[in-house]
Amino acid sequence: MTPSPRPADRRIDMESLKALAHPLRVQILDVLSTYGAHTASGLADRLGESSGATSYHLRQLERHAFVREVEGRGTARERWWERVPGGINLDHSSLPPTAAARAAHDLVLRQWQRTRETLLEDFLANGDDVLPKRWLEASMVSTANARLTSDQLKALTEELQGVVDRHVDMYQHQKNSPVPGARPVQIQLNGFPVLDAEETPELPSNDTKNLEGRES
Repeated sequence: MTPSPRPADRRIDMESLKALAHPLRVQILDVLSTYGAHTASGLADRLGESSGATSYHLRQLERHAFVREVEGRGTARERWWERVPGGINLDHSSLPPTAAARAAHDLVLRQWQRTRETLLEDFLANGDDVLPKRWLEASMVSTANARLTSDQLKALTEELQGVVDRHVDMYQHQKNSPVPGARPVQIQLNGFPVLDAEETPELPSNDTKNLEGRES
């Protein structure tokens, strides 16, 4: 099946950020992203909340186009919800320079990180006991260390993101059309400068000339 064109990433404005900046709303969005469509009661069971709470927060997320009702599925009493397709770009530099914007931004990022850490820790602690060998062999938890400039790191992360996006697009249809043997998979890629190490300073122009043509 030819994958549908990837929707453009959505850049979050302050109004939408305020709507998302609630721990349960971020959790709901994460569940829909990871596991696919749910009802309010299904979300309540998974998250240990009341269906009244998940219904309320789903409506708020719908108002700001984070989630939508699944067409042709469910009843008037039991509606199914899915995440609106497309990435979410949470860029602090595009938000107002206020304490409220920073607090909302940080809340969403912290909740995303908690979810990522929880899923990874669960895999590390329990994967060997519950997953067949073929899934363990297909999985990878890897760390690589390098010394890069910001431009080199940007090129690396953009290339990695492109590979992930291509494969996600290729199998996106399987979220709503289950394929035998498929299950939710989360791809975590982390690339960041180590904060307790220093950046190599720029060399003076005469030192740069002296280095030309040398090998080391």
